[in-house]
Amino acid sequence: MVQLSRSVILVWNGLELCIDWLSAVRQVYIELTKFFVWIIGTSVVYKPGIIIGGRIEHDCGTARSIGYFLEPLVALTPFSKTPTVLVLQGITTDNIDLSVDTIRTVILPQLKRFGISENLELKITKRGAPPLGGGEVIFSCPNVRQLKPVQFTDEGRIKRIRGIAYCTRVSPQTANRIVESARSVLNRYIPDVYIYTDVYKGAESGKSPGFALSLVAESTSDVLISAEKAAEKGQTPEDVGLIASKMLLNEIRKGGCVDSPSQWLNLLLMVLAPEDVGKIRIGKMTAFTVQFLRDLKQCFGVSFKIKPEASSQTILMACVGIGYVNHNKKAS
Repeated sequence: MVQLSRSVILVWNGLELCIDWLSAVRQVYIELTKFFVWIIGTSVVYKPGIIIGGRIEHDCGTARSIGYFLEPLVALTPFSKTPTVLVLQGITTDNIDLSVDTIRTVILPQLKRFGISENLELKITKRGAPPLGGGEVIFSCPNVRQLKPVQFTDEGRIKRIRGIAYCTRVSPQTANRIVESARSVLNRYIPDVYIYTDVYKGAESGKSPGFALSLVAESTSDVLISAEKAAEKGQTPEDVGLIASKMLLNEIRKGGCVDSPSQWLNLLLMVLAPEDVGKIRIGKMTAFTVQFLRDLKQCFGVSFKIKPEASSQTILMACVGIGYVNHNKKAS
């Protein structure tokens, strides 16, 4: 059951987007899930049910990219009753939300560290650049009964940088120009740099022309640091390559075993892990992470021990998990 006020939706587009996101999340639950929007004001009351999983298709629209919907669903679907297959349509890369490339190359490997690994996959079947989108991804996630505790504190040294330069409905040379521009910066830092080019044509290229670059730096201790940039109006392929490269080097400079966009996910999974001490090293704490720590305290009653280390300018985060068990999954 969903109760909406049409007038509220027309007044505040942000609330409409929130409702659209809740509609996507609601599809992974059974009928116990409800959310209400009060006619007076902009309050949303959400009452989740049991996460059921299964195969779900959702059109994410063009207000936000697929990453806006997929990022929180990545944290929910491992605790479903059955394995989940999500088919999401929309924009695959923009400059607001995580791109599907970064989710595939950085977020999913982090899930595997917590024991979510079997049949975990994200396929990009169609690219969709803003503003019209037209992309499609298929996310497959297993269901687990319980997570594994994690102690991830060794940053290691950056040993290689990989990336994907994609373009849709533009000249194939665009991707090569992005690569050359990025390498002109990154090769000064490390010689092992390889950026793949991904050129889409026809039905797989979405509805709008566009190009972007997603970069990942990997350390000797399997740390993954990401940065990405999608082309905006007036920007050349060379601009995209330079900006993304500098963003990656800045993210590496911050230190830590996870990058800024994935701090929250690792902290959440540490809280849900077995009743053992979990530790992780992060770089500069984002404003989102600060608020998220308050939310974790309010929702789960878990506080983190925060230990800044001046020598590495990083922060050691530690907590004892609540031992969450997914009782919907039968014990094997």
